[in-house]
Amino acid sequence: MTNHHQPARGEPRVALVTCTELADLEPDDRLVLGPLSARGIAAEAAVWDDPAVDWSRYDLAVLRSPWDYMSRRDEFVAWAARVPRLANPADVVRWNTDKRYLDQLSAAGVPTVPTSWVLPGERWQPPADEGEYVVKPAVSAGSQDTGRYDLADPSHRELAAAHVHRLVSAGRVAMVQPYLTAVDTTGETALLFLATARGLAFSHAIRKGPMLTGPDEGPDGLYKVEQITPRTASDDQLALAERTLAAVPGRADRLLYARVDLIPGPDGAPVLVELELTEPSLFLGYADGAADRLADAIAQHLRHP
Repeated sequence: MTNHHQPARGEPRVALVTCTELADLEPDDRLVLGPLSARGIAAEAAVWDDPAVDWSRYDLAVLRSPWDYMSRRDEFVAWAARVPRLANPADVVRWNTDKRYLDQLSAAGVPTVPTSWVLPGERWQPPADEGEYVVKPAVSAGSQDTGRYDLADPSHRELAAAHVHRLVSAGRVAMVQPYLTAVDTTGETALLFLATARGLAFSHAIRKGPMLTGPDEGPDGLYKVEQITPRTASDDQLALAERTLAAVPGRADRLLYARVDLIPGPDGAPVLVELELTEPSLFLGYADGAADRLADAIAQHLRHP
């Protein structure tokens, strides 16, 4: 745990929750430290699984970069339930850290990427069509354990089946989705929302370029670097993001932040790829005032538990 300064008497204390590898926070998250200090809020990094951290000392714990929990999700969810004041809340963490939430959003009328789920112990064979598909685990972050397969290629069909088998044999749930080719041209749009006195409000948007170039190469594969640029959100993207947030269990107005990731579907209309409510990159450095808006959101949560 890193102390950035000693808080004055009565100064609110905020933990920015991270992991051991990023014990001093991810660079983008460090951008909020100055704005928080300017608002009289003492912030410090705290590693989520560090047994020495006393979470009751904090007026608020803000999930930021605990990016090593994927292989220990049950432990992470149990930890979240023990933190007195956590943003986003523990029930949201439980719901959002398993991508099967996409089924619930789809049932609520949110257009999502069609997804098939393969449970541990189940067998899976590639579909008969020859399109491109993505295989990844239901609990994951970034592009870990994720591959892109062209089923017109017999070797890719074998690799896709082996990828699914590898995941389910390890007790994980695999998800299989058609690859949306618009990501190669238009890219993926991430819309960022932050808390205000009136509830969640749109802050900014970014474009993410394509990351998947082929089959999953396992732990020895090259790390895929995101290509990020600022983007202006369209009206239809904003409308879909609002529909998505309206379908969040327990109401979205209690959230500190939300990230809605969209890609154009086959007809050009946006579809939901992921709804990030647990530990999303917020891309503060890509929009003027974004770090100040996050600091205001944290201050709002401190004033109104």
